[in-house]
Amino acid sequence: MEDRKAVIVGISGASSSGKTTLARLLRDVFPGTFILHEDDFYRPETELPSRDGLLDWDCAQAIDIPEMTRALSHIRAEGTFPPFVDSKEDQNSIGACPVSDAAIAAAKSKVAAWLRPGSPGHAILHDAGNPSGLRMCVLDGFLLYSPEMEAGGVPPLLDAKLFLLVSHERATQRRERRDGYVTLEGFWTDPPGYVDKVVWPNYVESHARLFRDGNVEGDLDEDVLRTMGIQAQVGKGVDVDMETTFNWAVDALMKQLEEIAGKR
Repeated sequence: MEDRKAVIVGISGASSSGKTTLARLLRDVFPGTFILHEDDFYRPETELPSRDGLLDWDCAQAIDIPEMTRALSHIRAEGTFPPFVDSKEDQNSIGACPVSDAAIAAAKSKVAAWLRPGSPGHAILHDAGNPSGLRMCVLDGFLLYSPEMEAGGVPPLLDAKLFLLVSHERATQRRERRDGYVTLEGFWTDPPGYVDKVVWPNYVESHARLFRDGNVEGDLDEDVLRTMGIQAQVGKGVDVDMETTFNWAVDALMKQLEEIAGKR
């Protein structure tokens, strides 16, 4: 593997599938981790396309993909947050944490033990005991495994790819509970019917290939996932609770990081 100073973990899925919540939890558990948000690469409102008469924030054309790949390349080479990215996503509220304090404490203990001298993780990640180790960046975004991102060269820059599922009903409930989103121009609030008219149709179009028969609320196509290097909670349904998802992600990342270390 080429010389680099960071590993990048992608977390993708539909809007309101829990990506940012999971990213923040992983940041708190794995030392030296920082987050990059796909949403920080939105184009100005004046450049956004429209769908069904509404501004379309949920399609690939709304994202500055070349600038995002530039940021990812910087992270791999330097191990730091890109100084040219002005992040606004952390100004958005995601509500109360749905994972118990006990589960978070248990995950922190598990990772701490994994990082101790003599344990598999010690030589991998940057922390007080291994200042020369790799930093970890978590990239969360709703389109990371879409054909447009592939064309833009994003997937090869991701060392691990996690995919979260959510039902149309749950995604709609969560999105409609949000106050809105901080943007370059100020603040965006979804107009009535925005999920059904814009968000969900875009999700289906970009992710149908990951599912058998193109049904995004049905079974994942494991052959496609394997080919694309994507990890998901196969066979668990579309609305897995966040505590279960968090525990799965921690275990999946420790295993993936060990594999990455074996290739260095």
